[in-house]
Amino acid sequence: MDSAVTSLRLNPFKGCDGPDGAPVPWNRYGRILSTRPNFTLDPLFHAGCYYVQDSSAMFVGHLFRKYLDVIPSAAKESHVKILDLCAAPGGKTTDIAASCREALGNAFELTANEVMKARASVLADNVAVWGDPNVTVTSVDPAVIGRTMKGHYDVIVADVPCSGEGMFRKDPRAVAEWSPQLPGICAARQKRILADAWPALREGGLLIYSTCTYEDCENDDNLEWAARELGGDIIPPEDEFGQYGVRLTRHGNLLKAGDVPGEGQWAGALIKTAEAPSARCKIADLRPLESRMQNFDGGEPRVELDLQQALKYLHRDTLFLPDAPLGMLVVCYRSHPLGFVKNLGSRCNNLYPKSRRIQMDV
Repeated sequence: MDSAVTSLRLNPFKGCDGPDGAPVPWNRYGRILSTRPNFTLDPLFHAGCYYVQDSSAMFVGHLFRKYLDVIPSAAKESHVKILDLCAAPGGKTTDIAASCREALGNAFELTANEVMKARASVLADNVAVWGDPNVTVTSVDPAVIGRTMKGHYDVIVADVPCSGEGMFRKDPRAVAEWSPQLPGICAARQKRILADAWPALREGGLLIYSTCTYEDCENDDNLEWAARELGGDIIPPEDEFGQYGVRLTRHGNLLKAGDVPGEGQWAGALIKTAEAPSARCKIADLRPLESRMQNFDGGEPRVELDLQQALKYLHRDTLFLPDAPLGMLVVCYRSHPLGFVKNLGSRCNNLYPKSRRIQMDV
């Protein structure tokens, strides 16, 4: 396949209302689109009915679902605790959240962490729009998590920064920034990230490690290093999707742009075998960002908007709803909540967050 394609993942807890397309083999809510629509002008996108995500990136969520059964049964009797260590912009976080909802109901807590503050803000917005209240967004260095959350997490998902070779087809900057020295530099940084966060994973816990590069030193070699130096047993990969272009490597699965519809991705997993002390601190000690979760379950009156009204609302224009009740209202599009307005009768105060407003003319 010569050019990048567009794919998305439907939100099963908002009715899977969104664009249709060809199925993604490793995600039953994934869709590969024949053309790229203008998502900015689709209120369903802003309502969190779907998340635009590369189909190859969805493979990490597949491994999470596949290996969830290896988590010790004691964790499942209470709450399974998951850390998405390098979570921005939020595609893998929202995929994992949906998987937890289906498999665990309300018995999970998911921490989505991003150390870069600007990227953490984007992550917080995307998580809020997705709308799962069991997801907390933090912006903390992995070393701090390792020191303060010893043995706390049952699963750590580490989609680590890498040399980005899998993005060459899609992102010209990845090509411009690459050099022969970059994979080695990235491999060393990835080891530091894993070593820093490792104490936070409980004994018997699951590590899912992934990159968007093809370099062995960043992929198989690093997972092998983690198993040997930090203490873990690598889960042997299985050839499940070979007919769809997914390759087996020594310790993981490789998706190469051109072999699969999406971009490049590598992912593998291991079980931690080293001891980890029980956590004494609470998850709140990580100083979560303001989640700004889209929670509309407070019994406020709801008002249905047509497409043009919905786009005006998302643009933060003034709305006029003369037939609606006065006071705080939830405005919806096709029954999906978009946000709040305060109806004064003569006009409505538009309370849609400024950080999310549509910039283009509507």
